Amino acid sequence: MGETRSDRARRLHRQYRGKIQTFSKVPIGPGDLGIWYTPGVAEPCRDITAEPDLVFEYTNRGNTVAIVTDGSRILGLGNIGPEAGLPVMEGKALLFKYLGGVDAVPICLGSQDEADIVRTAALLSPGFGGINLEDISQPKCFRVLEELRRVASVPVWHDDQQGTATVALAALTNALRIVGKDLSTVSIALIGMGAANVATYRLLRVMGVHRQQIVACDSRGILHADRLDIALRREEFPDKWRICTNTNPQGRTGGIDEALRGADVCIAFSQSGPDVIRPEWVATMAEDPIVFACANPVPEIWPEEAIAAGAKIVGTGSSDLPNQVNNSLAFPGVFRGVLDVRASAITNEMAIGASRGLATYAREIGIAPDRLLPPMDDVEAAVRVAVATAAVAHSLGLARAPMLGGELAESARDRIAAARKTFDNLAPMLAE
Repeated sequence: MGETRSDRARRLHRQYRGKIQTFSKVPIGPGDLGIWYTPGVAEPCRDITAEPDLVFEYTNRGNTVAIVTDGSRILGLGNIGPEAGLPVMEGKALLFKYLGGVDAVPICLGSQDEADIVRTAALLSPGFGGINLEDISQPKCFRVLEELRRVASVPVWHDDQQGTATVALAALTNALRIVGKDLSTVSIALIGMGAANVATYRLLRVMGVHRQQIVACDSRGILHADRLDIALRREEFPDKWRICTNTNPQGRTGGIDEALRGADVCIAFSQSGPDVIRPEWVATMAEDPIVFACANPVPEIWPEEAIAAGAKIVGTGSSDLPNQVNNSLAFPGVFRGVLDVRASAITNEMAIGASRGLATYAREIGIAPDRLLPPMDDVEAAVRVAVATAAVAHSLGLARAPMLGGELAESARDRIAAARKTFDNLAPMLAE
């Protein structure tokens, strides 16, 4: 029996002692150290003192993102802490560079107190062009994002919320085209009300989806205005309580089976499966239903079971299965666009713009029931997301260094190509 993927992952992580490193992008020759460090470095320092925005011209700040986590909700592993979460954050940094040409630094915090997270990230922000919050448990993650958006000097994005929702909506847009249904009339069941589906709900509402079109369901059942367990904790879970009072006006109750009954769309970001969603429940959905079963590492229902039960289109969060609905198709391009125009924030409107850019590009290269989105390593997908994100930032007056679409696209392609070339040079080493 050959080496399993798990064994290979352990062996290679140990062999390389992680996935990232810091390396110079400038040449070093005789006399160069006096330019890059003292005494020569004093000149750009003086210039930045006089004109702070020059930091983006004299340093790599404008292409660097902080990946901030407290290790409280790592992938499908749960609260495993900052040390055990570091391999994931290194992997995220790798994806930032490979997919978007963005430099990223993992910052794993030794505190799970939300005030500590906000204060630390805000204090670190002068060294970065943006902050990517990662794998922070809910409901804390909502409050951390909101507060950091208020106090940080750079744009802040929580990928488990905004990134996942952005890609889910792009996939949904194209899936609805295939089945011939309209977003304004379909009924949508949101299964699992953590960070991803709360953000999905927010973006759906911004896109004009009405409250009567949505039924949400958490681990205790359908959300409705009489859910006392949530009402009594509304200060702790304000987003979930808001969904209780702003969806499901029919007052439906029950579990996942009832939430799916008659639904055109199922968007599930709940617990790892299988058997979280049963085939017989899919069979009760509307004609030609769409099922996104996106739990990791195992989807809520296996795609073949959902299709056998009547699903027309099935997506998951896994790269091993067709129709991967994964935030890796969003965050590299979003940050590429945000950094290149020096946007001061990342808004819901910008996320929707990114979603539309991704969906449109997918249609240009061809969509099908088993191919709603481009593969995550498609360079042009990241470029299109970057341009779409930047365009909305510009329209909202948030772009402090606006670039024309063509100029930004060319710059993005060049940065990603340079990053890919670096990775290509490493490929022979990995094969040894």
